[in-house]
Amino acid sequence: MTRSSLASACCAIVLALASALPLDARAEMSEITVAQQYGISYLPLMVMEEQKLIEKHAKAAGVDVTVTWRKFAGGAVMNDALLSGSLQFASGGVGPFATLWARTRGSLDVKAVCAINSMPLYLNTRNPNVKTIRDFTDRDRIALPAVKISIQAITLQMAAEKTFGEGQQNRLDPLTVTLSHPDAQTALLSGASEITAHFGSPPFQYQQLRNPAIHTVLNSYDVLGGPATFNVVWTTSKFRNENPRLYDAFVKALDEATAMINRDKKWAAETYLRLSKDKDSVADILAMLNDPAIVYTTTPQNVMKYVDFMLKAGAIKSRPDSWKDMFFPNAHGLPGS
Repeated sequence: MTRSSLASACCAIVLALASALPLDARAEMSEITVAQQYGISYLPLMVMEEQKLIEKHAKAAGVDVTVTWRKFAGGAVMNDALLSGSLQFASGGVGPFATLWARTRGSLDVKAVCAINSMPLYLNTRNPNVKTIRDFTDRDRIALPAVKISIQAITLQMAAEKTFGEGQQNRLDPLTVTLSHPDAQTALLSGASEITAHFGSPPFQYQQLRNPAIHTVLNSYDVLGGPATFNVVWTTSKFRNENPRLYDAFVKALDEATAMINRDKKWAAETYLRLSKDKDSVADILAMLNDPAIVYTTTPQNVMKYVDFMLKAGAIKSRPDSWKDMFFPNAHGLPGS
């Protein structure tokens, strides 16, 4: 055998042995990036970051990883980052997630890891003439995290269809403006901005209502007919398949953070204020966390109501047979909907 043929044979053996290795024995990523947004709904992720829970569970599985955390104002930009490979775990509302799930079927196959919470979303306004969404006019501007695709935007479309009739789901879209929750709150409370309403999330919606000039026009739970998931975490099937131990570490870290919050709400309130730099009081944040409507849970709830509406409205082109088709197997044992 010649030297070159011997080298080729050795190379072939090495490749064969490598391909024969079980997936979890191969090297996993040494650095990952996780994204979160603003507000107490992302408290489990904030706890995971501060307590380095992903690193802890990854190390226990034999993987050393550096986790970078990034803040995004909305799900649309986060989806772009996930598709580019610069982000491994995205988090946000059901709307942006469902959009990407439908877009990537048969390719990257983006799916949800699990839910983060179930929380009501309030549409608040400073316009005294607006009692229902029917009263908004061209002079109003409604701030939300992402026009058309954020969960707030989808909920507003669902409410518009109920109010104005079939096919009228986009009736209020021209009034919507993309703004992060902190910027939207500042604009709304200033009274000097074109923003007259904000479809937000906790804690912002509760903080706004302390101002006597602000009132609630719409509650997402009324639109959905009951409690519903606000936020989920999602990633690509490619990442999960190539990094099974890191994926599992993330799941365990989120479970641990959720248990920590539910076990000690006062500690959770203090942690949120320390990490967010919010100027609110512990008592006020604790009151929000003790609201029975606010639940930290990994169980998806009423996700299919959003999906069915988005399909009917043409925002997505495919419908899953059940919510489980949109989630990875680790969530399938949960009593979701």
